[in-house]
Amino acid sequence: MKISAWRYIWTAEDLRNRILITIGLLVIYRLAAHVPVPGVNPDAVRAILDAGGVGGNFLGILDLLSGGTVSNLSVLAMGVYPYITAQIILQLLVPIIPRLQRIMEEDPTRGRELMERWTYYLAVPMAALNAFGQIRIIQSLQPPGGQAILTFGDLGFNLPTITMIVAMTGGTMFAIWLGELISEYGLRKQGLSLIIFAGIVARIPSQLGTLLQDETRWLTSLLVFLVLVVLMAFAIVFVQQGRRNVPVLYPGRRMGNRMSMPVRGNLPLQINMAGMIPIIFAQALLTFPAVIAQFFVTSTTQWVADAANAVSRLFGGQSEWYWLLYFLMVVAFTFFYTDVLFTQQNYGENLKRAGAQIPGVTKGAPTQKYLTKVLRRITLPGALFLGVVAVMPFLVRPLLPVSASLSILSTGLLIVVGVVRDTFFGLDAELKLRGYNDSLLVK
Repeated sequence: MKISAWRYIWTAEDLRNRILITIGLLVIYRLAAHVPVPGVNPDAVRAILDAGGVGGNFLGILDLLSGGTVSNLSVLAMGVYPYITAQIILQLLVPIIPRLQRIMEEDPTRGRELMERWTYYLAVPMAALNAFGQIRIIQSLQPPGGQAILTFGDLGFNLPTITMIVAMTGGTMFAIWLGELISEYGLRKQGLSLIIFAGIVARIPSQLGTLLQDETRWLTSLLVFLVLVVLMAFAIVFVQQGRRNVPVLYPGRRMGNRMSMPVRGNLPLQINMAGMIPIIFAQALLTFPAVIAQFFVTSTTQWVADAANAVSRLFGGQSEWYWLLYFLMVVAFTFFYTDVLFTQQNYGENLKRAGAQIPGVTKGAPTQKYLTKVLRRITLPGALFLGVVAVMPFLVRPLLPVSASLSILSTGLLIVVGVVRDTFFGLDAELKLRGYNDSLLVK
């Protein structure tokens, strides 16, 4: 009788403790997600979500990705995204700053430590700026005559505003700290991903609840929703697993007086090497102009105030053009981030050092140029797919009556499927390291 090795996941004491620690830390994160920011009115935010429309749909996506913390303006409303954004910015700066690039090449360990330290430094001001901008964007979505978002008046350089920014920044750093604890004492290298995953999964029941509120079409809506989820999950796995195997010829080895024949191998190039990073970076960059515009919406100069309001409306998700701009930016950042990662890996020089060669291509720089050309060609379908995933709520809005419930079909589902896949492979590798194969023969 064959029994899967996953039945023995609790037999390995170390692995069992890591799983329990991970669950405990995620429970602490979910409890902290219900701590509200002082000075806000959560009922006013929920009213915007219930109203629907472009602004409500935009706020619904932010609410899903934050695990429902935006709807009640929790101290964890920004999640760990300021840290991820800071991490991406520093990665993009490596090829631009020669000294930093030299450190990464000469001493990778020191380079990683330097990058981690500066990521924390950069995450703090970014979290503070995002906190202020997020409140102002939510305020701009408030309908005329609606409830006030803030209980103390308007944002300004005063004690209540500073208290809100400090509370939200502290909540973000607390979430980052929990993610680091999970990576160190729980499931390795999965901390921040599981923090985001926990927030999205915790929000799914309420999202389904809003979908079932339509008494006349709830069954049809549910069936359409489930079919779309299954199709999207299948497409995500298919694209994430997609590879282009480039043939590589490795030199033979000398065995005494004889030389073995060259070995043929493959260099796998991923269709989507960038993962979900382009979506996160596009969201952060699209939100940034709206954040900056909030400082000028009350300007006494009329044309400055009008321009600031227009920018805030476009980049704050209140305009129909937002989704087209979002799609184009995701596609562009997929190509850009893939090029940056591939340039840093420098396969052409690494293959040359190993004595390997792609048949018909000169070693060194020509190999890197050839591989870059191939990678850009196969990145196109991956980039278009990420763009479609990002704007899926807008595309399928006519099919379902409640647009806010569609946010799980976009970035949320991409993150959930990716985290589940990575966690599954990670646990499977841990089981094999402890001597459990895919199946054990039991008498």
